[in-house]
Amino acid sequence: MKIRVHITLKNGVLDPQGKAISHALGSLGFDGVNDVRQGKFIELDLAETDEARARDTVDSMCRKLLANTVIEDYRIDLDA
Repeated sequence: MKIRVHITLKNGVLDPQGKAISHALGSLGFDGVNDVRQGKFIELDLAETDEARARDTVDSMCRKLLANTVIEDYRIDLDA
C-alpha cells in the first residue's frame, strides 16, 4: 500500500526557508507571491492491506520519527 505523508510547519512557527524561497522568487521576477511555507513529503510503501492498520502504523511513525509534532503538522494520504 502506497502512503504519502505531507509534513508542514504549524501556523505561527517561523519558516526561514519559506522566507528565503519567497525572496528568491521575487528576485527572479515572480511578483505577487505573498508568502511561502515549505515542508516535507514522504512516500512509503507498506506491506499492509488493512487501511486502518496502515494509517495507525504511519501515524505512529509520524509521532515517533517523521514529524516534530511540537512545531509540525502532518497529513496521511493512503492509496490502497
